[in-house]
Formats: sequence, structure tokens, C-alpha cells
Amino acid sequence: MIIASAQNPAIKAIRALAEKKYRQETGLFVAEGEKVLARARSLGWVPETLVTIGATEPWGTARVLEVTPDVMAALSAQNNPPPLLAVFSQKWQDTAHARGLWLALEEVRDPGNLGTIIRTADAAGAAGVILAGQSCDPYGQECVRATMGSIFAMPLLRLPVTELIGLCRSWPGEIVGTHLLGAEDYRRVYRQPTLLVMGSEGRGLSPELAAACSLLVRIPMRDGIDSLNLAVASGLMLFEARRLTE
Repeated sequence: MIIASAQNPAIKAIRALAEKKYRQETGLFVAEGEKVLARARSLGWVPETLVTIGATEPWGTARVLEVTPDVMAALSAQNNPPPLLAVFSQKWQDTAHARGLWLALEEVRDPGNLGTIIRTADAAGAAGVILAGQSCDPYGQECVRATMGSIFAMPLLRLPVTELIGLCRSWPGEIVGTHLLGAEDYRRVYRQPTLLVMGSEGRGLSPELAAACSLLVRIPMRDGIDSLNLAVASGLMLFEARRLTE
């Protein structure tokens, strides 16, 4: 049966996942679009629910909902709703293994920035992303969309800032933070395992977390400019660390 009403209970439950409260209560999130869902499938993710306009290839999910274009438009966060949308269980890591290149973000607040950073970390071959403090939800629809499927590839770990500081103290390799008062240029040799630590969009690294880093580096900028977009700065750091450790 094709669902033609946005008031259908199953549809209402999916729509509720647009709110952080319901994502936290259920441990679920929504991803949409054929390209994004193809990445999920290639990485072994199986949706709780698959919503489709028209018939679709089986995916091993327990529930497939066929809906009208109007209902898909009610579910989608995009201006041009895709033919496929799926509900998945969130995945969180318990710990950060001290191998490779990890990126830690202190209280990142912009979901578009966070999604771009996760996508960039995936492209740079990072081992995972740590979200410290009151960071925005990586499983919100804006962030998921900005990752372009990398949400399914990148291990995510959520920690209070105090626990990230503790992780820094026990980390066996370098802990490199970006800071305006950094003693070194960011273009340097990085020896893995490396933990890159980036501050929030507004204030940068907190004094406590900056003090926990083994090294503070700076990204040179012309006079009169004192900051970069967090996603841009993270991209510079990730690819520089990758370039000099390959």
C-alpha cells in the first residue's frame, strides 16, 4: 500500500527525527538521496526503515515504506526531495585507539561546518573524529547532508572536555592544537599517532585544552585577519598531516 498522508503514524515518527530530542531518545537518524545511501550500503549499513517513491531493490531492512511524492516532500530536508530516504541507528565509538590520525573538535556549533569537516576527515583518511563538550549533533539532517555519505565511514566519539584533556595526557604520540599564539607553522612533519585538536568557531581552543596539547601551531594569515572558518582550518591541518606522513 502506498502511503499518501503525512499524518500516517510511521511517517510522523520519521518526521520527528528532525528534532534532536527524538534522535537522542530513539538513537535513530535520517539520511536521504541515492548517492548517500549507496555509500551507506557499500559500507555495510542496513537501515531500520527504507522510504521510497516507487519500487526499489531490497536492502535487507525489516520495513520498506512506499510513499507519494508529497509525503516524501514532507519527510525530506531538501528543496528537491530524492526518491529514497532511510532511517538508521546511530553508531558511536567507545574509545579512540591510538593509531593513525584523529581529529578532536571542541564545542563545534555549526552543523554545516561539522558535516564538511567529517567529509574532509574521511577524504584525508583520518581514523576518527572526537566531539568534545557541547558540540552540535552530527546526526542532524543538515550535518548528515553536508557529509555527503561520510557520516557512514567516519568513526565518531563523544566526550566531555575534561575527558578529552585526560585522553591528551595519555596519548602516546603528538597532540597538536591550532592557536594564534602557536610556536610553529602548521606546515611541519607530523608523526603518527597524531591527535589534532581544533577549537570552536567563536573562541578557538579553551586555555585548558590548549595547555593539554604537546604542541601549538599556527596557520599563517595576512595582517588584519585573525581566524579562518573552522572547516577550512581543519581541512588544512588534516591534509598537511596526511601529506607529511605518507
